[in-house]
Amino acid sequence: MCTYTTLTDTVDGSAKGPGGPWFRVTDVTVYFDHPVHAMAEHTLNIDLSDPSKGPSARVAVELTAASARRLVAAVQEVLAEVPAGLAG
Repeated sequence: MCTYTTLTDTVDGSAKGPGGPWFRVTDVTVYFDHPVHAMAEHTLNIDLSDPSKGPSARVAVELTAASARRLVAAVQEVLAEVPAGLAG
């Protein structure tokens, strides 16, 4: 079953695709749906992009729900260890 649950937001960072240069990312789209490539029925999909640069300025990740939860926990754990003055 598809949830069509999608969140879009702005981000400030950089990304690099295979064989390409680094590029600025300004947008993130997160959704839970059928993956394009991952070997799972449904995945949490994260697209980081700069729409002003066209469709090639995009990095996509498809994670199982369990992997996505571990990623969120890892991000929160690392950020909790960063001194307040550095994390802005």
